[in-house]
Amino acid sequence: MDEALEQDLLLRKKALAYRSLPSTREGLIDFCSNDYLGLARSSNQFQPAQPVFHGATGSRLISGNSALAESLEKELADFHRAEAALLFTSGYTANIGLLSCVASRGDTIIYDELAHASLRDGIRLSHARHFAFRHNDLAHLQEKLRQATGRVFIVVESLYSMDGDLAPLSELAVLAQAHDAALIVDEAHATGVYGAKGEGRVVALGLEEQVWARIHTFGKALGGHGAVVVGSKILTEYLINFARSFIYTTAMPDAQLEYIRHAYRLMQNSDRRYRLLENIQHFCVRLKMDFNDKVTLNKSPIQVLQVTGNEGVRLLSESLGQAGFWVKPILHPTVPKGRERIRICLHSFNDQKEIDSLLNKIIKIDDHVTTA
Repeated sequence: MDEALEQDLLLRKKALAYRSLPSTREGLIDFCSNDYLGLARSSNQFQPAQPVFHGATGSRLISGNSALAESLEKELADFHRAEAALLFTSGYTANIGLLSCVASRGDTIIYDELAHASLRDGIRLSHARHFAFRHNDLAHLQEKLRQATGRVFIVVESLYSMDGDLAPLSELAVLAQAHDAALIVDEAHATGVYGAKGEGRVVALGLEEQVWARIHTFGKALGGHGAVVVGSKILTEYLINFARSFIYTTAMPDAQLEYIRHAYRLMQNSDRRYRLLENIQHFCVRLKMDFNDKVTLNKSPIQVLQVTGNEGVRLLSESLGQAGFWVKPILHPTVPKGRERIRICLHSFNDQKEIDSLLNKIIKIDDHVTTA
């Protein structure tokens, strides 16, 4: 069996698509992590009133439920302007749990072609009919909606993690309402970044009544781990009864719940968000100046520089690492062949001098880089 697996690994190595765990990045300037507001660096600000050592000991339905978990869910529902909320151990378990159980045979799920792998895995587990529509293409989505049968679900991300662009949520909400479809929005990369207090793009646009379900994760701007699905009380009751990734998973321990509560309070500090938005604006101005008409600007913390081919993008990433910058090469098959890229994540703790130095180095290394 190991020999068969080894052959598959060799094929991946020949395609320059072999994955391995990265070495530590100490001393490098972070343009890679999803720690947009720097909260993962703020662990010294997390001082619980008393040491928390309580483990979950089981799933929420057996021995893992607690008053802390329930009160946190109430706080998160209020914060994200929803009727109810249900905690999951990760964004992945939230997405596969939600999508695998709310739709079934005879129903239709229509999803953006760039939707995250966890969303697509949940869709496959549902056994519903499913179609992809071209990225952010509302006309193509409308074509697919006309083919839909049964209960209909539209699945998108509010901010796309590999391209860094935004979904047209207002227009999607109108289409969903016109076709009596349930709109599901993954807010993983928008949580903490958009909205007056970091509530996400759905709240920022005033669409909380038009979006049926939202997924907010704690592993990006919140610097932690876990996720929450927010929606109606009926939805959360249904998930408790039918979402297998909730039912059969050990609950989060108290220490993790306390961290999430504390991170939400830190996240609402507008100074962090203001500094992040300033850095995004500065990066876009420099990018437009340096790359001129080859640029597609993203008004988000995720910026993308396309470098065709796994070998080329690896070499650029390694060169930037040697220059002191931590950036991530995104390889095929994670992205389509020919659309390999350097993914640059901006943070509130980066300063404009670091941004300028990074872009100056990219220009020196490769003057054929184009933005995706």
